[in-house]
Amino acid sequence: MRRASLLIVILGLGAASASRCPPAFSVPKSDAVDHVNALIGNGGDTPNGSGGMIPSTAPPFAMTRWVAQTHENYVSVTPYNHTAKRIHGFQGTHQPAIWMGESGQVVVAPGVGHKVKSRFADRGLGFSNATEVITPSYYRVDLDTGNGSVISAEQSATSRVGHLRFTFPERSAPYVLLEATRPTVITSTASNITYPLGSVSIDPARREITGANSERQDWIITPTSTAAHASHFRGYFCARFDTPFVAFGVVQNGSTSVGARAGTGSLLSAYARFSEGTRVVNVRVGVSFISVEQARRNLDAEIPDGARLEDTARRTRTAWAEKLDRVTLEGAAKEEKEVFYTAFFHSLQYPYEQDEGGRYYSGYDNKVHKGLSYTGYSIWDTFRAEWAWLILFAPERVPGMITSMLQDYREGGWLPMWKNIVETNIMVGTHADSLIAEAVIKGVKGFNIDLAWEAAYKDGTIPPENDWNTTYSDREENVGYEVRAGLSSVYAEKGWVADDVHSESASRTLDYAYDDYALYRLADALGKPSDVVNALRDRAMSAPFTLFNNATGFMEARNASGAWAGPDAGWTEGDKWAYSFDVVHDIPTLASYRGGNASFVRSLDAHFDGGHNDHSNEPSHHIPYLYALAGAASKTQERVREIARANYNNTPIGLSGNEDCGQMSAWYMFSALGFYPVNPASGEYVVGSPFFDKVTLKLPGQTKPLVVSAKGASSAKYVRSLSVDGEAVSWPIIRHEQIAAGGDVLFEMSESPETWGDAELEEWTC
Repeated sequence: MRRASLLIVILGLGAASASRCPPAFSVPKSDAVDHVNALIGNGGDTPNGSGGMIPSTAPPFAMTRWVAQTHENYVSVTPYNHTAKRIHGFQGTHQPAIWMGESGQVVVAPGVGHKVKSRFADRGLGFSNATEVITPSYYRVDLDTGNGSVISAEQSATSRVGHLRFTFPERSAPYVLLEATRPTVITSTASNITYPLGSVSIDPARREITGANSERQDWIITPTSTAAHASHFRGYFCARFDTPFVAFGVVQNGSTSVGARAGTGSLLSAYARFSEGTRVVNVRVGVSFISVEQARRNLDAEIPDGARLEDTARRTRTAWAEKLDRVTLEGAAKEEKEVFYTAFFHSLQYPYEQDEGGRYYSGYDNKVHKGLSYTGYSIWDTFRAEWAWLILFAPERVPGMITSMLQDYREGGWLPMWKNIVETNIMVGTHADSLIAEAVIKGVKGFNIDLAWEAAYKDGTIPPENDWNTTYSDREENVGYEVRAGLSSVYAEKGWVADDVHSESASRTLDYAYDDYALYRLADALGKPSDVVNALRDRAMSAPFTLFNNATGFMEARNASGAWAGPDAGWTEGDKWAYSFDVVHDIPTLASYRGGNASFVRSLDAHFDGGHNDHSNEPSHHIPYLYALAGAASKTQERVREIARANYNNTPIGLSGNEDCGQMSAWYMFSALGFYPVNPASGEYVVGSPFFDKVTLKLPGQTKPLVVSAKGASSAKYVRSLSVDGEAVSWPIIRHEQIAAGGDVLFEMSESPETWGDAELEEWTC
């Protein structure tokens, strides 16, 4: 949702008055962490109305994020919304994005009174945003018990363990409930309810409640060849209390069995009661995808007995500070710092860790393997800029993330497209090819390069089973791996995916062409045979233009016969306007099809001035930078600033579209620096307009910082000149190797349009 007026911003600020100050106890200093506003992107009146983000506590790339539960989450609903009036517990969530499902969650709910309330609607306690303290490492809130007293709830977490502390009223009858299974919604239709099975067990001698559930909301879109194995997925937990139980029991479908030590089935919870004089109860909850015993090991390894919640919060804050403090902004207002550092915070959450103690559960083959693993790969979104950001700021993670994808290939047969525990067939294209190619071109090592080539080349050359007979509509159920649907039907021979055979055909065609370009760059870098390199290059360069309709001047889907399918057919989260600019690997040829540079610039003007640019969806993210590639760099500078103002702010509605695992934020951060990876697999960035006077970036593993200077940038958006390490740059391109080891990027800014960067497009290709 666009920021329509100042009034909306004021209302957004008023809706969430939680404190973002550090907790009352001492914590390591970090100006960057203090500027994270975890409520940015939590607003909006529709699932697509904002970022779909939650104010969770967890370290970077955590396996489990902990959040106050105001809603029962499912596809299109997140566990927390700042406008809610009641909190129903504290949830360890594995939902990676608002349009993906939950898996293996657990909820911890405090309560008072002689009746244990287990159902979601019954156990909710009122709260005020004014009592919330929200930071990346610590959360607290006062919960109204309804009789004039409150339960003070505090929360922190490590990657696999939640740490909660409840301070109960005097003379209450306190208890804590662990919800193992619940009614769960499949797809985004609220009435489509199922009842996952699970188990609970109570060990009063250990002061533990353990359990498991089979909830995996995206099971319905698992590829058929993986579905049987993935159906065995379980989320496990081990909750250990610091306070003896005076009573305990199991609750199933609202019926309480006092003294019961175990239970199985649906709608299942377990609880522990504490003596009426008990004021403070700590509980640590280890989570696992392997077993209850592994959940217990995770608990002991990450938050051992005797650890205080303050210690956990400090450790997690330190983990965030180690990353976020690597960027220092000068010339940025407080609100701008909040937008930037929150974007940085968002960008370091996904993909998330799936391994535990050197092992991981694979739903692809229902086995436990040795090694690292990640899940939450929204690759159709993140290949554009988020991956480039991770290569810069989490380079220690990238080899493991690639290795994890290769394990998915080895265990499931294909590289992931959208992995949420296992593949889900969401979106189009095989952009893992681009991730691997970009990593190789940027010098990333530490993974099996031969296996990476094998897996990526398979994407580009082997069609899915039943390719001719499967439409692969969005979230189609009971189909095999989608990968490059249409590869065998027409694309391999004629260059386009047929619209009368496959859904989203035009977007597929353009995405496949880009993935072929990534494969070409990868093959060339690895020294593959010239016939392989040339075939991939030729298809990458020719396929996009099979869709160009000279009569209309736009890209258009085609049927198998070659007939045009109509201007509105075949698109994914975009339209003919956005996708007619989607040949990022060959802008010179695209411009020539649009009538040359001047005509291309006019078509960009028509796109923006006509209101066609939809920044809430990723196919538009690169478009403002195309002016610079057509000899109109000053217009890129104007459009980038306009988009940033219109689509990002420091309120709950501060993102115009879903965060999509960091891509929305990566666009902002790169744009704030003054350059953006239009064509990620090229290893180049297109220059835009830096937002701040000076940004100092301490890149991991490098001895000198990367310093981006742009004096007066807040009021002067145009670039007069640019140099990198003292060497003048005349074209609007910065190569990755120029900045990867640090250095000085110096912009001279102007308040009026300049001619810098207006090189002839035909001289080079991005």
